[in-house]
Amino acid sequence: MSEAATLPLPTTHDEDWRYADADFLAASDPGAIHHWRTLDVPAGEVRRECKVISSGSECPGAVDRLRVHVGKGGRFEAFVTNAGGRYNRVEVEVTLEEGAHFEFGGVILGGGDKVQEFVSRTIHAHPNATSNQVVRSVQWGRSTGNFLGRIEVARDAQKTDAAQNFRAILLEKGASANTKPELEIFADDVLCAHGAAIGQMDEMARYYMASRGISPQVAKRLLVQAFIGDAFVAIDDDATQERMLSETLDFLEDTL
Repeated sequence: MSEAATLPLPTTHDEDWRYADADFLAASDPGAIHHWRTLDVPAGEVRRECKVISSGSECPGAVDRLRVHVGKGGRFEAFVTNAGGRYNRVEVEVTLEEGAHFEFGGVILGGGDKVQEFVSRTIHAHPNATSNQVVRSVQWGRSTGNFLGRIEVARDAQKTDAAQNFRAILLEKGASANTKPELEIFADDVLCAHGAAIGQMDEMARYYMASRGISPQVAKRLLVQAFIGDAFVAIDDDATQERMLSETLDFLEDTL
């Protein structure tokens, strides 16, 4: 029996799992819940993960946990669309060496009574490292989208530059979104920022577009496309960026 399988299951009383699906956790295999994938990015090299999580509504849920170590001057990028089953959690923990960078772009798509979440922990362990996280959530029905982002800056990690930004659009009453940003900073020469906004679609923008002959349905789609596109701006390969945006929008065909 693996060590992970002997660990207790988390519950919604645990701070890092406070917004999770309690029924899913109670019925889960401890070994699967506590399993971490690992990735080492060598010094000066670049690694990127791009994926669209699209398990159907019949899937009870899944947890994907990734632990990354980025060597000196290296770069790790992760771009994820979370549109899985009833519950889906994507968690990433990144430790940055000197001059390393972490870039994260995430989109959460709801509908029905789904609960989807991104959880991140970014550890700035050495000087001159940078990180940037952009998460966009679109919720409707009774769904919930969550982002828990923690940034830790060690005492010797001077010249750290770290940012995270979460925004959510609630397309219908009954949908919700939660965010819990955390900054733990022990260095004094740093730039660290976080921002969050949760609300309905910009009606002034829709009115402006309607006044120029754009139908309400097309205007809604264009606004949502621009909104979720923020999460993929940092993808420097045009074909990959277009694929991620297109596959993400496909999940919204029946909603927009």
